[in-house]
Amino acid sequence: MKWVYRILSLIAAFFFLAPLVWMLIVSIKQEGMKIVTLVDWFTPPYSFAVYDEILSTTKLMNWTFNSFFVAVCVTILTVAVAAMASFAISKIPFRYRTAMFFFVLAGLLIPGEAVIIPLYQVAKDMNILNSYQGLILPALASPVAVIVLKSFFDGVPNELVESVQIDGAGVWRIFWSIMLPLTRPALASMAILTFIGSWNNFLWPFLSVTDDNLFTLPMGIPTLMNQYSEDYVKPMVINTLSSLPILLLFIVFERQIVKGISLTGIKG
Repeated sequence: MKWVYRILSLIAAFFFLAPLVWMLIVSIKQEGMKIVTLVDWFTPPYSFAVYDEILSTTKLMNWTFNSFFVAVCVTILTVAVAAMASFAISKIPFRYRTAMFFFVLAGLLIPGEAVIIPLYQVAKDMNILNSYQGLILPALASPVAVIVLKSFFDGVPNELVESVQIDGAGVWRIFWSIMLPLTRPALASMAILTFIGSWNNFLWPFLSVTDDNLFTLPMGIPTLMNQYSEDYVKPMVINTLSSLPILLLFIVFERQIVKGISLTGIKG
């Protein structure tokens, strides 16, 4: 039966990789090539001239930097805030701790679109629209990260925490030296998933940014696609350049991404 599963896996991999391969090949075709049959998409001549044109005449690299910078900041701050919040709910006894957990849990029941208008009004009152702060700060609240990390902190025996407290360690020492190293796999998984979510975020940047110098890739790419709606090569070049960073991230952190999906129960 193993060879049957291998064949089915290869077939599935082919269907998933075929659009990617097609995009890469079309991106190095020459502009204005006549396409009559399917074979014409894959035949020479090839050229990287369109890559040079896109990189020199558009703000694609600037938008890539914006996406990367915002995603890195959101990832670091979100994981830090979620780790501290989940540690407090899991290991620090305080009044209404259970109520606080259910309050965070209720955040999963509210779709992001339902709070987008009040969120925009708050950002406007804080005067952070059209800025990196406006792109980063509203994305830091992550109930999923808090709940997932809390489940890992709950798995650490309370006896271990109590023994460290007897030795004189404070709350911050316990959090930094004991809890974080033990939950490193969960932290890595949540960091990767948070990075991908921020990288692909479209709605909030679309509402909070009007300066094209601050556009992220999900915002900037559609504006370029409208300019090249009758061409095939340039849109494929744009998609290839914008996809490379996240493809490299997936190749490097494939195991952590799969583990993160299994930990959070996210599908799709």
